[in-house]
Amino acid sequence: MITVGVYGATGYTGLESIKLLRRHPEVELKFATSETYAGQTLNQVYPIPWDIPLVSSADAPLDAVDAVFCCLPHAASMPTVLKARKAGVRVIDLSADFRLSDPTSYQQWYSAPHSAPHLLPEATYGLTELNRAAIKDTALLANPGCYPTSILLALYPLLAKNLLSPQSAIIADSKSGVSGAGRKPSLKTHFAEANENLSPYNIGQKHRHLAEIEQSLQTFDGPADKIIFSPHLVPVTRGMLSTIYVELAQDLSPAQAQALFEDTYATEALLRILPAGELASFAHTQNTNGCAISVTAVNPRQLILCSSIDNLGKGAAGQAVQNFNVMFGLEETTALL
Repeated sequence: MITVGVYGATGYTGLESIKLLRRHPEVELKFATSETYAGQTLNQVYPIPWDIPLVSSADAPLDAVDAVFCCLPHAASMPTVLKARKAGVRVIDLSADFRLSDPTSYQQWYSAPHSAPHLLPEATYGLTELNRAAIKDTALLANPGCYPTSILLALYPLLAKNLLSPQSAIIADSKSGVSGAGRKPSLKTHFAEANENLSPYNIGQKHRHLAEIEQSLQTFDGPADKIIFSPHLVPVTRGMLSTIYVELAQDLSPAQAQALFEDTYATEALLRILPAGELASFAHTQNTNGCAISVTAVNPRQLILCSSIDNLGKGAAGQAVQNFNVMFGLEETTALL
C-alpha cells in the first residue's frame, strides 16, 4: 500500500481528493489536516459518513507517508511543500505555487515573493496527457489550474501540429461553477449574488491562470502573446466549459479537423472527443474526472472548440490522483472511472 496524507482536507479540493483516495485500492490515508477544524473529524465539518480525524499541519506525521496532496491556497502551500520535500516525501501540489517556473513571474501575478524558488526547477507541470514521461519520475508535481486544463487540452492537437496562426488571437471564453472560487465565503459567491446571474471577472488579461496558459503555450512554441482569456462565474456548484475560437495556419476541412482531434486523443481513457455535430456542455463531465471536447469548423481556417471538465475533478483532485497514479507506476485511471 502507498501511504498518503492530505493537507487542507476541509476545502473543496481537499474533500474531493479524500473521496477519490478512499476508494483507491492501493492507498492508505494516514492523515488529513485542517487548521480551522483540528481536533474534530471530517464528518463534523461536512455531512458525510467518514469520521476521519483532522489534525493540524504541525501534527501531521510526515514520516508515516510516501506522498502528500497539498490542497492549500497559494502562498500557504510553499512551506508545507518545502517541509515535505525535506522529509523525502513526494508531493502533489494543487495550489499555484509551483506551476510557474519563474519566481519573478510568480511574484508579479500572486503579489507575494516565492519562498522556495530553489524547488521550482524540480517541479513538474502535471497536465497528464501531455507530460507523462516527466511526471513518472518527479517528486514534486504542480497540478494544473482548472481553466488552463480545459483550454490547453483543447489546443494541444493544433499546437502539436503547428496549426495555429501565429498572427491571430486565441480567444478563450470560459465558464466555471461557484465551487471554483473555494469554500471561503465572499460577496460574489453569496447565493443572492450568484444565483440567476452570470458574471465575468478578472477579464482584460488579469486572471492569474493566464500566466500559466502563456507559459504552456511557449512550451509548445504556440502564440503565447495572442491568448485572450475571459473567465465567468455561473450559478452552478461544479463544472467548467471553455469555448475557444482559433484561426488556423492552413485550411482544414471539418472532417480533417475532427480526425486530428480523434487521432491525437485516441488512446486517452479520460478524454473524449465528441462526435461531429455534438457540442460539449457541463453535463458531459460534471462529477467525473474526464474531459469532453467538441470541434466545430466555421470555415477552412476557423474552429470553435468547446472543452468541458469538472473543475473539482479533472480541474483539480481528479487530475491530482491521475498524476499520483503515474508517479507511482499504477494504472492511470485507478479510482477515477
